[in-house]
Amino acid sequence: MGKIKLLYVENVITRKTKVSQQNLSFFMLVDNLDYNKKIDVIWAGEDGIWHTLPATHHSSLAQGQEYWSAQTELPFASSESIPGNIVFALRYQVADQAYWDNNQGQNYSSEADSGIMLAHDVPLLNIGNDGILQHDQKTVPITIAADKSLEAEKVIIHWTPDNWKTTNKTPCHFKKNHWDTEFLSNARNANQYGVQVWTGLLRLDHAFRVQYSISCESKGSLTWDNNLGENYSIRRGPLKVLILNLHCYQEDDQDRKLSQIAKVIDEQDVDIVCFQEVAELWNDGEGDWETNSARIINSRLKTPYHLVTDWAHLGFDQYREGVAILSRHPIAKHESKYVSGSHDPYSIHSRKVVMAQIKVPHLGLINVFSSHLSWWDDGFAEQFETLRQWAGDRHTGQVKATLLCGDFNIKAGSKGYELVVESNEYDDQYLAVNAPKVFEKIFKDKDSGWQRRLEKDHRIDYVFLHKSSDLRVVSGEVLFTEQDYGSVSDHQGYLLAFEPK
Repeated sequence: MGKIKLLYVENVITRKTKVSQQNLSFFMLVDNLDYNKKIDVIWAGEDGIWHTLPATHHSSLAQGQEYWSAQTELPFASSESIPGNIVFALRYQVADQAYWDNNQGQNYSSEADSGIMLAHDVPLLNIGNDGILQHDQKTVPITIAADKSLEAEKVIIHWTPDNWKTTNKTPCHFKKNHWDTEFLSNARNANQYGVQVWTGLLRLDHAFRVQYSISCESKGSLTWDNNLGENYSIRRGPLKVLILNLHCYQEDDQDRKLSQIAKVIDEQDVDIVCFQEVAELWNDGEGDWETNSARIINSRLKTPYHLVTDWAHLGFDQYREGVAILSRHPIAKHESKYVSGSHDPYSIHSRKVVMAQIKVPHLGLINVFSSHLSWWDDGFAEQFETLRQWAGDRHTGQVKATLLCGDFNIKAGSKGYELVVESNEYDDQYLAVNAPKVFEKIFKDKDSGWQRRLEKDHRIDYVFLHKSSDLRVVSGEVLFTEQDYGSVSDHQGYLLAFEPK
């Protein structure tokens, strides 16, 4: 194929409301030549006026290709008619180059209300998959277009909710008329281009992710659409975990910054937040809940989360300083305990950790520890060993994952970091997703001299995942920099996203 290829176009006129409208949809396959690229559909209706319709990224394929799509809804107005029959071409612009799929110079055409037209060399295609499952969604409608040349007798969806450990087969139903199916828009003649529409319904129950492919049986032959060998995948949103040291009320413009943190939690749709240097007024050691910084942030969320917090020592001579966990999901149980030998509230080396066992829908029980440990010379080794044993005791068969999160006060590559690596129980998740080759050398190959690979890595905040966990990290980014949400602390925040393995 060229750098860009049409897979299908859909052209329908809907009459569900008092106002008729023409809906145009385009789906295409492109080579991923560069992140900075622009893809458009150049089209004209019966009036001969050309329009530019921008396409957007739909999904990526492992072999360096991507799906892109474009849609437009054109209501009928008394002053102007709908486009009717259209002609169009696809344009791909990247690095001062332009690539086209214009049907070998003839342009493509699609008649008004004609339904789906497949590309000439695409006999079977999954239509309209957006790849996203809603939080409470338990069924998924699948729509398949089959060229009449296949003379399809059976169309089957082969699918799995557990990465092909088990397999299900769901037969599809043929719809003679496009308007017979609730999954597609109304059209007078869905088969104008000789395309048959088949539909099936997958019943998911509580699955996080479903993978599937489609087979078409006809007169002894079998045709597959398996997403170019990768199978299709529909999944729920990932589990998002944010860690941030709040700097114990030492920020200028502190109130605004607490509001900014709440705004980011809402905008980023974070599931679990681990705070360190959570502070409230000392008040002779009795504390002042109204001034608790984690409570204030939580109160400013659109919907407050479940909150657990505890304090460890006197901070900056006027605050009870501690740690906290916020969770949008129910907390089954929680604990807090000193991991330091010192329990003296007047000693900065008295360190306490809070733990929450969280019921995450579609994933199960997750143990999360919000930690703020001492520097290497002030007790890190002892504190990490106490934390490791505590987390190990709680990592039972019912627990799907254990996360040690927070400010560990050890630079990447330091003696403290080496202690974590040599424990052979926990992996650095930000490193795993952002520098996988370096991660492999350190945490899997145990490459000699691996410390030099982290010389320029100045992190002291981490999310460590227990190696036996059923989660895998899929993204990791730094938040609260001058380039995005602005500084809110003397620490940056880290946002990581996880899915089941």
